[in-house]
Amino acid sequence: MTLIDTRTPNPKSFIPGSTGDWEVIIGMEVHAQVLSESKLFSGSSTEFGSPPNSNVSFVDAAMPGMLPVINEECVRQAVRTGLGLKAAINKRSIFDRKNYFYPDLPQGYQISQFKDPIVGEGKVMLDVDGERIEIGIERLHLEQDAGKSIHDQHPNMSFVDLNRSGVALMEIVSKPDLRSSEEAKTYLSKLRTILRYLGTCDGNMEQGSMRADVNVSVRRPGGAFGTRCEIKNVNSVRFAGQAIEYEARRQIDILEDGGSIDQETRLYDPKTGETRSMRSKEEAHDYRYFPDPDLLPLEFDDKFISDLAEHLPELPDEKEARFVRDYGVTLYDAMVLSLERESADYYEAAVAHGGRKRDGKAVANLVMGDISAYANSIGVSMYQTHITPAQIAGIVDLVADGTISGKIAKDLLQIIITDDKTGDPAEIVEKRGMKQVTDMGAIEKVVDEIIADNPDQVAKVLAKPTLIGWFVGQAMKASGGKANPQALNEILKKKLGLE
Repeated sequence: MTLIDTRTPNPKSFIPGSTGDWEVIIGMEVHAQVLSESKLFSGSSTEFGSPPNSNVSFVDAAMPGMLPVINEECVRQAVRTGLGLKAAINKRSIFDRKNYFYPDLPQGYQISQFKDPIVGEGKVMLDVDGERIEIGIERLHLEQDAGKSIHDQHPNMSFVDLNRSGVALMEIVSKPDLRSSEEAKTYLSKLRTILRYLGTCDGNMEQGSMRADVNVSVRRPGGAFGTRCEIKNVNSVRFAGQAIEYEARRQIDILEDGGSIDQETRLYDPKTGETRSMRSKEEAHDYRYFPDPDLLPLEFDDKFISDLAEHLPELPDEKEARFVRDYGVTLYDAMVLSLERESADYYEAAVAHGGRKRDGKAVANLVMGDISAYANSIGVSMYQTHITPAQIAGIVDLVADGTISGKIAKDLLQIIITDDKTGDPAEIVEKRGMKQVTDMGAIEKVVDEIIADNPDQVAKVLAKPTLIGWFVGQAMKASGGKANPQALNEILKKKLGLE
């Protein structure tokens, strides 16, 4: 990782110590498994959860004489990811051998890319605490994954599962531009969202298809970079934040006690909330990289790149901007609605159901409010509930045309959640007599009775008009929540002489 400082110190992210403020410097190497049906250099399946060593070819097991053959789909997916990261695509790249010994690496080397990666510099834009931040991407390169060592199934033996051996990974290396655990978590989440939009990685960190090596160092604000430690294989956004906070404080405590930081690789233990030493940190020369003699350089032309660029989906940043522009939602609303591509599609389907365009803010309020709360209560995303975009559109339409009030809309949604899951909102309202009362005469009768029964409260309102809310509440209660709020307010003001 090339350590170039590209950000101005931000006092909001400083960490106080006993001898003054410190600044944490964070860079990430994210390993994202390429979405493809077969591995990078063999035809073996990449299916998750298969029995141990059932998805292993002679190439994956490094049998003598077996030669790797590049998977074209993995190359396309890497280029598409680079385009999604607004990165430079290198039309010529080289595969190298990264040499090290470990039992789950049968070849004794990993086929990776070193000096000539497939993707060069790019960027990811973050929104943190109302601030727009650009995080630089240094490179993206393709490499094969290693197998998996299993140590906990027998007290005296370890096992090796080679199902992951040869699976295609994209290693996405950020510049050391992150300055807090919150920024790091936002970066990981945003990167995962981009990959999922592109369909190049499923981002399932709990299955190991996306994991992060987190480089952490500390320095005095604006000073030279400190010695960094790498926290390996962090497999959740939450754990990444916890690991950074612990590691930064550990380094600060050592330095303030007059010690020095050893460059090393560490592991994060989520049970203890601590990082622990694993081994000294290797440098590039320790791996003795050299070009793989079994693989020709990757070369492609401008048309190959432009054809892939032409068919990219709308990405999160562009979608957020369009939601703000076309639907009148806030930037925060747009960000939440765009976190998952399916959620964004769900929202838009409700806005445009039946070929008409509804109030985007009204739809967003319903989706992000009660529907999102219901989805969270059953542990799914909003688009995975049984509530359809057509039902959302129906509820919003009934409020917009005055058939029901906002309060009745909440009751109607609850009926759809619990009692009438496939029902049409308009039919439910009609069948259950839920239409709001707009008859001025009927509302006046309710208001007259409440005023006549509460002379003390009338006196209070006349002295302090803001207390009119008490009468509104009583009238709504008396009408079963069906009184039209606007008509009710107008009649109350007139009857109480507040106009």
